[in-house]
Amino acid sequence: MDKYLCREDYVRSTSLFISPYIHVIITEKLKKGEKMHNGIENGYYHEITPSGFGIAIKAGKVLFSKQSDFQKVEIFESESSLGRVLTLDDLMMTTEGDEYHYHEMIAHIPMMQHKNPENVLVIGGGDGGTVREVLKHKTVKKVVLCEIDGMVIDSCKEFLPTISCGLSDPRVEIKVEDAIEFIKDKKNEYDIVLIDSTDPIGPGEGLFTDEFYTNVKNSLREGGIMVAQSESPFAQKESVQKMYKLLKRVFPICSTYTSNIPTYPGGYWAWAFCSKTVEPLSYFAEDRYEDIVKTCKIYNRDYHNARFALPNYLKELL
Repeated sequence: MDKYLCREDYVRSTSLFISPYIHVIITEKLKKGEKMHNGIENGYYHEITPSGFGIAIKAGKVLFSKQSDFQKVEIFESESSLGRVLTLDDLMMTTEGDEYHYHEMIAHIPMMQHKNPENVLVIGGGDGGTVREVLKHKTVKKVVLCEIDGMVIDSCKEFLPTISCGLSDPRVEIKVEDAIEFIKDKKNEYDIVLIDSTDPIGPGEGLFTDEFYTNVKNSLREGGIMVAQSESPFAQKESVQKMYKLLKRVFPICSTYTSNIPTYPGGYWAWAFCSKTVEPLSYFAEDRYEDIVKTCKIYNRDYHNARFALPNYLKELL
């Protein structure tokens, strides 16, 4: 992703999403021929997509900002209902205010379609939100979190405790290592694999290849399901299309579900649902449903079923 996009169409297309103050700042930079950087500037965090539009959040105190061996890790207070915000290399990862839109969707859609998910692997997701949701399922005996960047885990434990709270559960094993290497020798080991990765740039780039997806497929037990975040089908069409071409070469069953995430550019996100044998919506764990739904802000059975209904433009894209 080009982190230094600044075009006139950005100003026009985002005028509904940003304040007049930040709109003036962007306009003045354009007039001077200056580049608009992602990140915090002049009191606002903003992220601009390759499509020329983005988001802006009024920023308060920066609680944590360091460069790890892999990326810049930053957590700041927002002066909004979103609470604290996590960014990696100045790209939006999650906020306290809307994180459930993402974490409930990546976890419960596949977990509720498996008859007995006991062993779960989460790749990426060092903030801990996906692990927290997985642990709500009474069948789970072990969750392995494989996160390449230990700084993400440590900073989220300190500054995002409502998201990272599940990481201290005794069923969780944390592996601070490269998932590309970790998964290579895993055979028939996991019931569910959740790829909660960053965008296909930087540390996350190697998680979007034929070899990696093949190794993930081999790590699944009979009846296993892999779900991977697959970007915004509105803002990142080319990336989405490329990813699904790869997945369809590897998995006999490859489907898509979507939901809205307020603080991701475009507000619309997709996840790939892949398996060797399990068709989407072919099974639903009735015995676990009531325990799960009462803990959720967005997830319920009607919403679950509706996620697989795709708009025409996305069907054509895939």
